[in-house]
Formats: sequence, C-alpha cells, structure tokens
Amino acid sequence: MNPHRLIFRPLLDSRCCVLALSFLLFTAGCRRNAFPDVPDGYREFAYVANSGANTVSVLDLVYLRGDRTLQVGLNPTGLAVNPVRNEVYVVNTQSGSVSVIDATTNRVVATIPVHRLPYFISVEASGHRAFVANSGSNTVSVLDLDRRREIAVAGTGELPGMAVISPDMRSLVVTNRGSGSVSIFEVAPYDAKAFGAHLLRFRAAFSGCPGATDAVILPDSAKTFVACSAGHQVMAISLAAEPGSWPARQDSAALTDHLLTFLDVGLHPVHLAMKPDGGEIFAANFGSDSMSEISTWTNEVSGTFPIGDKPVRSIVSGDNTMLWVSNFGADSIGVYSIDDGHLVSSVRTGSAPDALAFSADEHLLLAADAHSGDVAVIRTQGKTSATLFTMLPAGGRPSSVVVKSFTLPR
Repeated sequence: MNPHRLIFRPLLDSRCCVLALSFLLFTAGCRRNAFPDVPDGYREFAYVANSGANTVSVLDLVYLRGDRTLQVGLNPTGLAVNPVRNEVYVVNTQSGSVSVIDATTNRVVATIPVHRLPYFISVEASGHRAFVANSGSNTVSVLDLDRRREIAVAGTGELPGMAVISPDMRSLVVTNRGSGSVSIFEVAPYDAKAFGAHLLRFRAAFSGCPGATDAVILPDSAKTFVACSAGHQVMAISLAAEPGSWPARQDSAALTDHLLTFLDVGLHPVHLAMKPDGGEIFAANFGSDSMSEISTWTNEVSGTFPIGDKPVRSIVSGDNTMLWVSNFGADSIGVYSIDDGHLVSSVRTGSAPDALAFSADEHLLLAADAHSGDVAVIRTQGKTSATLFTMLPAGGRPSSVVVKSFTLPR
C-alpha cells in the first residue's frame, strides 16, 4: 500500500466531514452552539465580493449559512461598510461603479457611477461620504452617500490603488502604484449641500515608494504608513496637524506633511495590519514568507519573523494580542502571539486564503479562499486552540469580505 495514502487519508476524511457539515449548515442552518447568545432581532452578515462571478455572497453569521447571492457589476473587488447606517458598498472594477447594498433587506438599492477601473473604497467615520480610487483614470472620487452620487473628483498619481480617509476625516491618503508615490489631500468638513473640486485640496506628494500598495493611518490621524511593495520598504509619513491643535501650537512644522523615514522590511510587502491601539503595524512580506513588526512610536522595525508561505493579508484581534495571517501559498491561517512573539498554531483553510474579517464578537474569523471559491469559518476561542469550524460556499475568486451587524427595532 502506498504509504503516502496512509499519511493523507485522515486529512481527507477530516476535510470531507467539514464539507459535509458545511452543506448541512448551508441548507438547513443552525445557531452557533457554544457561542454567545444574541438578542432578538440581532442580525449579522458577511459580504463576500466574488471577482470572478460578478456577485456578492451574503452569509448569515447568526445561523452560519448562506443567505443569498446578489448580482452586482463586473469584477467586484473592494468592499466597505457604513459605520452609522446599514449599508455595504461594492466597487465594480470593470463596470466603473459602486453598488449600494441595504443590509436590512440584503438587496442592491443603488448604483453610483465613478470612473475607470475603481478598486478600493473608504468610508469616513460620519458615514456621509466615501472615497474611491480610480486606477484607470488616475483620479479619486468623493461620493455623497446620502444622495448616492459623485460630488467631487481630483487627479492623483498613476494607477491609484488605495484611497484611505483618516479617522479625523481631514486627510485622504492615496497610494499610486504606477508612479511609486503617495498623494495626500485636505478634505473639507462635511456639508450636505457642498460639491465640487474644493472638497479635496491637494496638500503633498511623496515619491520613492515603488509599487505603493496598502496604507494605514494611526487612530490619532498623526501618521500614515505605506507599503512599497516593489521597494521592499514601508514609508512613514507625518500628516499635517489641524491649525490651532496642540501639536501645531508646540511645533509649527506639524502644520505640513513630511516624510519621516523608509523602513526596510521583507520582500514585496503587500499588506499592512495595525493593532487597534495603533502601537504597532505588521507588514505581510509576500516574497520572503515573513512578517515585519513596526513600532509606530519609534518608526522602527522591531523584528522580522517567518510566518508561512506567501502571506498576503493579516488582521489583529481587538485586544491587541493576536495576529492572524493568510498564508496564500500554504492554504492556511497562521496564528501569531504578539505578546509572546511566536507562532501559536496554524489552521487549514480552503485553497489560497486571502481576505480576512472577524465576526462582531470575534469568536469567528472568516477567510475568503480565492482559488476554491469558499469561506473558511474559523473558531477563534476554543478549549484548545483555533480550529476550522466549517466552510461556506461563495463564488468565483472571492477577493474581499466585510461584516455588518445590527439589531432591528422592535
């Protein structure tokens, strides 16, 4: 008998059991036994953008089953959740539009035209406006989410990929993959009647960041960090302080954006994950199978450590202690203890796990599997360690996942 079959047979049997459980959950649905109870009227859904199917899969996270599949535009990529209303936004790259999903009915209720090849959307904390990077037209769009229309557009560098709004809603950071640069805009305060070019005022541009991809902004809006994928570095930029603020009164130089440093990380950093407290950032180095830990206080790399095969995305737990990493090339999620500084465990998923999202209570981690077209549902808090709980079907090439929860009024 082939010895390799003896080795892999238990894994195959286990996988079949998981898939059988997934089918039962998908068709019948059941409450999450051993998970915290939820109040009457509570709803929680995951939305999965299926780039290869032109759809969004809606997964019910209360009953752990598929809810429905929504037809959207061509090649949906980026997703974002409105923090103050029950809406989810889908960027349709090939259609040049944004679909609006009403989360209470899980229906597409509007489509907002933007420009060529949009990829990413960021919603400001007020929930009134969103910002879309249009890679094919070298622009960024400002959307009025109340009136569901574009109200301003501004030029960027070449092939903008990300447009990230700061927590204080004053600064917009745009990463330009084609020109290897970062554009920063001053964002006017929200005004329900305002529209036009004055809503975005160009403030600064920084070059020297080849393959600029992901960007994060600290919770206090004081700094941004940008992954320079082709340069194997992370760029740190100090963002201009608001006139009259304490930092501006202490140092007049704080009134302008300025480059702080370039940090050497691993090969091809493609994603940045920030601790909720903003104290550290983790760069996923796709080309060197490692993660780099960056101190945002000192602007230094604390260390680079092996994590798995082709890490592509990561997410930090709400208590700032655990880092979860998609190992795209290993079909697994790596679980890293930030406090202890070592890899705790690895959880098998479907093929090529990519985008990650926590459930609202963080008892579940969702991993969108790009090649197998499903979502691995991982139980994060068990008696032993993290485990694969079930698999839920999605669609072709799932590329993004977000979660929205709310309680319906009685």
